[in-house]
Amino acid sequence: MRVTQILRSGGGKIPYPKHVWSPAGGWYSQPDNWKTNTAIMGAVMTGIVAMAWSYSAENEFRNEMPRSDRFFPSRWWSKQIIEHERAQKANALRES
Repeated sequence: MRVTQILRSGGGKIPYPKHVWSPAGGWYSQPDNWKTNTAIMGAVMTGIVAMAWSYSAENEFRNEMPRSDRFFPSRWWSKQIIEHERAQKANALRES
């Protein structure tokens, strides 16, 4: 066997103490319920992001509204921009 092959090979699993515990799961951890745990944490993170997004959309304040001819994603969820555009449409209907 050449030296370069030895340096590139990862080898097998090394013996390790079974009594060692760590929050990350220890050596070569692959718990049986990792898929369930991942799904639960994904749902928790999705819920936290949804609540933060909702709070941000309700409390967002703009001094200057975006131009109506440009793409602006936050116009789909920002309460202030939605109300501003409704007022603009109502004024346009009154004027015509």
